[in-house]
Amino acid sequence: MGFARACSVALVGVEGVVVEVQADLEPGVAAFTLVGLPDKSLVESRDRVRAAVVNSGAEWPQKKLTVGLSPASVPKSGSGFDLAVACAVLGAAERIDPAMVADVVMIGELGLDGRVRPVRGVLPAVLAAAEAGYEQVVVPEQTAGEAALVPGISVLGVRSLRQLIAVLCDEPVPDEPAHGQGRPDAMLAGLMIPGTGLGAGLAPAAARGDGHRPDLADVAGQLRPRQALEVAAAGGHHLLLSGPPGAGKTMLAERLSAVLPPLTRQESLEVTAVHSVAGILPPGEPLVSRAPYCAPHHSATMQSLVGGGNGIPRPGAVSLAHRGVLFLDEAPEFSGKALDALRQPLESGHVVVARAAGVVRLPARFLMVLAANPCPCGRHTLTGAGCECPPSVVRRYQARLSGPLLDRVDLRVEVEPVDRADLRVEVEPVDRADLLGQGGRGESTEVVAARVRDARARAAERLAGTPWTTNSEVPGHELRTRLLMAPGALAAAERDLERGILTARGLDRVLRVAWTVADLRGADRPDASDVAVALELRTGIQRGVPMGAGER
Repeated sequence: MGFARACSVALVGVEGVVVEVQADLEPGVAAFTLVGLPDKSLVESRDRVRAAVVNSGAEWPQKKLTVGLSPASVPKSGSGFDLAVACAVLGAAERIDPAMVADVVMIGELGLDGRVRPVRGVLPAVLAAAEAGYEQVVVPEQTAGEAALVPGISVLGVRSLRQLIAVLCDEPVPDEPAHGQGRPDAMLAGLMIPGTGLGAGLAPAAARGDGHRPDLADVAGQLRPRQALEVAAAGGHHLLLSGPPGAGKTMLAERLSAVLPPLTRQESLEVTAVHSVAGILPPGEPLVSRAPYCAPHHSATMQSLVGGGNGIPRPGAVSLAHRGVLFLDEAPEFSGKALDALRQPLESGHVVVARAAGVVRLPARFLMVLAANPCPCGRHTLTGAGCECPPSVVRRYQARLSGPLLDRVDLRVEVEPVDRADLRVEVEPVDRADLLGQGGRGESTEVVAARVRDARARAAERLAGTPWTTNSEVPGHELRTRLLMAPGALAAAERDLERGILTARGLDRVLRVAWTVADLRGADRPDASDVAVALELRTGIQRGVPMGAGER
């Protein structure tokens, strides 16, 4: 009788559980039994592992073989257990020393020829192994860079089971040629989930693939919306852009992720873990260092937004936008249930998805940008534009964004149509108008991003020693008791609260925005002018305040 064990990791959402893979050989009719709550793809590993072992030059044991995955109560899914199963079987058959694999975490899928194929979720799996006290992991060569992001872990990247056997037995390591030389590596197909949508979670330039990086200087005019965009980036405030088609709402939203500061090391690991599990981590880029950008179509279902799917729930758009921007263009066209499902992650920074196969907690701290037209035809606010939408239709269209959802949006800005003065139309001798005259260029993304970084640094210094890093995360109680404003600064906000223009939650959000406006102008604390700017950005009511952060 032979016995050996190896280790692997079962992923539940973006959290991992170390699984002990035990192999037991007993005399009897040759059979292969796999137990421990495996799913369909894991049950099929019996045939993959047998063929891989034989084609790697090792002998398959002709005995009764039982492989157990412990703990048995945790659901296991995917093909990432193949490598651990193969090594446990070879250890039980004494082809390799069982002690060499007992405390090694192995993650990878086996091809029938013995090659080790990459799988999704390597980073969160290795993080779970490190937290459990393991120090050695074996992963496919293509994902070794991703696994090496975890400190204190020794990573071995292998191309084939034959190479791993040689390393464990202290034999000469065979040289395995790279697969698919001269053409795209088919092995990387295991890292992508078909149907996730090309470019999901990527910056707009990467999603388009044309190499052009959107710049705020491309936006003509729109001083107040540009100011709101800067405030949103500096404080992490949610933003609603409403206005007629062609005014520049999408242009502004696409440039927001570039204004956000680069991710910290911890934030990069969080975002990379989500993208790795979702299957959208770009090959060759193991660490996501820039704020992600996710813009789902308005036909997206509630499950695609918050997460779901068959079996263990997968990350949705709110998780793919974690630490970045979630842009909902044509927001009133989204399903009402899908929009209202965003209310909980907007408040808590995470989403809990319960399904029959289990409950998954996914990170979802994102900056939401909504873009909406004033009516179905989009011409309701334009003078002489010929809007034929009846008032009842306009009211129903605008009511699709529910009050509880809008109450969680800090900034609400009207985006007016751009006029000739903003575009700086230049007429050439041939009477041809150039709509992109250089005179209409505003501040670049680089200039605005520098102010945003300075404002966030001031907020981080003020909030040092607390669990919050941006103004949008600070609870209202702290704003009213510990972070005090200048005397008399809240007079206008208190009047709006008495008149019913603001709710209690709305007042807290005005205080947060006021702190951000003060950070952008370098003040120690907000005064009445900062609160007036915050009220105008919140309610849309003109207060007669001068342009602040957006006009330099």
